[in-house]
Amino acid sequence: MNPEEFRQAAHELVDWIADYRLSVGDLPVRAQVQPGEVYRALATAPPEVGEPLANLIADLDQVIVPGITQMQSPRNFAWFPANASLASVLGDFTSSGLGALGITWQSAPALTEVEQVVTEWLRQLTGLSDHWKGAIHDTASTAGLVAMLAARERVTYFSEMRGGLQAEPAPLVVYTTAAAHSSVPKAVLLAGYGNDNLRYVAHDAVTFAMNPDALRTQMQADVDAGRRPAAVVATIGSTGITACDPVRAIVDVAAEFGAWVHVDAAMAGSAMLLPEYRHLFDGIDGADSICWNPHKWMGTILDCSLLYVSDVVHLTRVMATNPSYLQSSVDGEVVQFKDWGIPLGRRFRALKLWFHLRLDGAEAIRERLRRDLANAQWLAERVEAEDEWQLVAPVRLQTVCVRHVPAVIASDPDALDAHQQKWAEAITASGKVMVTPAVHDGRWMVRVSIGSETTELADVEFLWSVMRSTAFDLTV
Repeated sequence: MNPEEFRQAAHELVDWIADYRLSVGDLPVRAQVQPGEVYRALATAPPEVGEPLANLIADLDQVIVPGITQMQSPRNFAWFPANASLASVLGDFTSSGLGALGITWQSAPALTEVEQVVTEWLRQLTGLSDHWKGAIHDTASTAGLVAMLAARERVTYFSEMRGGLQAEPAPLVVYTTAAAHSSVPKAVLLAGYGNDNLRYVAHDAVTFAMNPDALRTQMQADVDAGRRPAAVVATIGSTGITACDPVRAIVDVAAEFGAWVHVDAAMAGSAMLLPEYRHLFDGIDGADSICWNPHKWMGTILDCSLLYVSDVVHLTRVMATNPSYLQSSVDGEVVQFKDWGIPLGRRFRALKLWFHLRLDGAEAIRERLRRDLANAQWLAERVEAEDEWQLVAPVRLQTVCVRHVPAVIASDPDALDAHQQKWAEAITASGKVMVTPAVHDGRWMVRVSIGSETTELADVEFLWSVMRSTAFDLTV
């Protein structure tokens, strides 16, 4: 394909994407395929000669779109917001078109320096102090792993340059709560701490926030047993119920034991854009690292996760490599993002944020977040007003966790569990809306995550109507 052929094809494809976005609200929210259906619908042998774009677009319409859950639908309330603002899509498109290779500053100076600019913009917009420096990673899972590696090397005084963890005289311990995202234990395991050295600290019975006194007791018990506290992972906006750990108190306790504090705010970090919600992050400037994902609620297209650290010198000492073929005369004068994370090569991800912020502006993003917060409160008020509906957890942000408790089975916990799963699956299978059933405190409930870029109050009103009618029909 030459540039002129690309021009023509791109125009057609952009028109198709625009039409798709205009009609996505009319599509079934959940993917309408069975296992293997997409695979069987595609050619079994690779093409020997090129096809016209029309053939691919036909497959997009007939095979691909029915085979994805419509995350951009205004009636998708599952998991967490996974927005892909069209402004950021343009940045992603431009990144692919440029084909820049970010292995060092020299390979693409603009790639590095635009990333420095946009991470600084987001630092300012979220009210973080100026000692934080950030980089873009693919997801919070990778960012969390990098934080656990940095914590490991600080407490061991760079064991990686000696015998590694195998040569350490005492086990290293990491602390979090049962509400933490599954990426937290995964990072702990991959960083070599071992499952036996992961502690789930007691939490408040109502808010599920970490108990700082319990953290101190557990850390002291580990010290008395000959172990070494290495890191605490605090969560702001847990996946299940958006629980928020008390960061300031956790930072104070961790400091007593010399432990690293990493704050996982993957979804809820967008709330820092709103000054009235920064109280949830009180004490954040005392932590060692924080990650949050603009590719969730804020709306920058995947993959765009920010990891900020307070000590870049330490991070780069842990992560740096310096092969001869990458050395140059400007080393020491420029940022080398290859030394801030795991991969050597990186895409021009910063263009997504650059386009998103420049084309939409921060205030429009703030207005949308406030809309979602108001819509969540609207739904919470309706749930509380109904006799047979319960709020499972306080509504701190945009996630509303509910149970339907019909009088006829109210005294049967197992029947109630089955009922939550049944009505959630029924409305999701209908294609009208999509929600997520989940276990909280040992029992099933249903999460309603409000935050799609196109979701308005009318969509939440429709969801509530479907929830009520479906749950009622399944109990009569």
